[in-house]
Formats: sequence, C-alpha cells, structure tokens
Amino acid sequence: MPETKSGIITNESGERHIPASRRADGSTRREIKIRPGYKPPEDVEVYKNRAAESWKTRGSGGIPGAEGLQDGKADGADSKASSNKNAKRREARKKAKAASDPPPQGPTSSSPAPAESSDQNPPPSGSPLDPSAEKEKQARNLRKKLRQAKDLMDRKESGENLLPEQLEKVIKINELVRQLDSLGISADGQLEG
Repeated sequence: MPETKSGIITNESGERHIPASRRADGSTRREIKIRPGYKPPEDVEVYKNRAAESWKTRGSGGIPGAEGLQDGKADGADSKASSNKNAKRREARKKAKAASDPPPQGPTSSSPAPAESSDQNPPPSGSPLDPSAEKEKQARNLRKKLRQAKDLMDRKESGENLLPEQLEKVIKINELVRQLDSLGISADGQLEG
C-alpha cells in the first residue's frame, strides 16, 4: 500500500482513498474515496526547466575544459606554500628596514644626503609651515566651538530641551576658554599680551 504526500493510499484492488482518522476531540473522520486520475496539489511534481536550472548554476560549474587540469592541484598547494614563504620574507625585510631606518644624528660627509632626507620627509600637506598660522587656525576652531556652546547655553536657559551631545558642549565651555587662554587669546577673540 504505497502512500503519497497527501496521505492517499491505494489498496490491492487499485482504489485510492484517504483512510479514516481520529480528530482531536475524539470523533472520527470517515474514509474519503479519490476519483481515478485525480492528483492533489501536494503530489504534483514541480516543473523544472533544465535551461533555467543550468542558468542559475552557471557560475558554480568552474571553467569549461578545466576538468583535465584538476590533476595538477598539488602544484597549487606548492605555490601557496611559496607565497606564504614570500610573505614571511617580506615581513622580515620590513622589520629589518624599520630597525635600521633611524639615520645617525651627526652631519654626514656627503652633501646630497641632507637633500634626500628633506625630499623623503616633506611636511604634511594638511599643516602649514608657519606656526602662527597653525595657532590662528586652532584659535578660530576653538572660538567657533565656544560660540556654539554659548548659543546652546542660551537655548537651555530659555527652557528648551537639549540633546545629551548638546549638554556636553555646554559643560565644556570652561575648558574651551582655558584652551584659548593657553594659546594667548582671550575668550572674546582678542590677542592677549
């Protein structure tokens, strides 16, 4: 008596039926006869289009014609081992170069050496060469932060609710004033001294 996914059983005479069963409340379901030729949706096989199936798996098949090359996988393992060795060698060279990189502090006898060192260590493009310009840039940045913090403090005093980040800015007002003083600039933006 073969049984299908839907529970249909075929008896010896060829008749198909769903057998009687018991419900959860204790009552029994009667046996249901199935007409010849009827196939319930659970038993219908899903149509598989071969072309669509091969299109979906097109990338996982590997390179066409490369089946014969699979015997040479041992060579791939050797190349991986050699690449690991090369990586170790590169790392060792970097460490050795870093250890010997600091040049001696005294003047050298050859004149081109200082020119090369200045070419190798150019000043960072983000920072200007003039320290007073750098100081002015910092002061401008601090004055902007201080102005924003004072605006937030005014908003807070007027009764407006502030976000936690905004409250942190208000708390840092004294620190910003202290940093401006250390640069020699008053909180009003005037040069001291």
